[in-house]
Amino acid sequence: MKIATFNVNGINSRLALVLSWLAEARPDVACLQELKSPDPNFPAAAIRDAGYGVLFHGQRAWNGVAILARGREPIETGRGLDGNSEDTQSRYLEAVVGGVIVGCLYLPNGNPQPGPKFDYKLEWFERLNAHARLLCGCGMPAVLAGDFNVVPTDADIYNPASWQDDALLQPESRAAFARLLKQGWTDAIRARHPREAIYTYWDYWRNRWPRNAGLRIDHLLLNRELASLLADANVDREVRGRPGASDHAPVWAELGFDLPAG
Repeated sequence: MKIATFNVNGINSRLALVLSWLAEARPDVACLQELKSPDPNFPAAAIRDAGYGVLFHGQRAWNGVAILARGREPIETGRGLDGNSEDTQSRYLEAVVGGVIVGCLYLPNGNPQPGPKFDYKLEWFERLNAHARLLCGCGMPAVLAGDFNVVPTDADIYNPASWQDDALLQPESRAAFARLLKQGWTDAIRARHPREAIYTYWDYWRNRWPRNAGLRIDHLLLNRELASLLADANVDREVRGRPGASDHAPVWAELGFDLPAG
């Protein structure tokens, strides 16, 4: 089983790139973020024509998440997080695919900080952690996949000094991510590449892609039931270098787990 996550930075403007990646990489499950599309405009037909069942939770202009499953329909188990009835942002979608619980998330960026956007980031993170604790110990294989908008450590960024005021590196953001891992989640990339400089995001500004001035903010977290089956994990880095690419690259994990027939 291959699970991937990809912040597409606009599903309609980058549909051809996404479809090309799906055809090449053939993930069994793909979690997409930053759709920037309301639900009526989501290109569901094109994705289904590519062989994927799909669930989506969109929003006009910003945010949005989707779960794709190759050759089957993901079974929705939730959208949004409990704990704030006034939160209308489309940032969390959950489904079961072949007996695996898949949580697709787009955590708030939080900039500028300090301020209300950073406060919202931390509040959302706490609600995520509360829900994640239930998933981690549910007894079923589960994955949290998405753009967490957190650089976990200084080893996950090309130059921490140049980002020291950014919400992605703040001690509060990192502490929330560390609390999440302590529940029992395994960071798939770090489990397979404990010391390698691996990035998933390269800003469009200041020639950062050609300079490999990147950050690792897209993560695949596996609970104990899935972590024991982890065979490999990496980043499809070359996708970031294609014309008109997203500023993120897809992240994937391969698991020694055969999906039942769809």
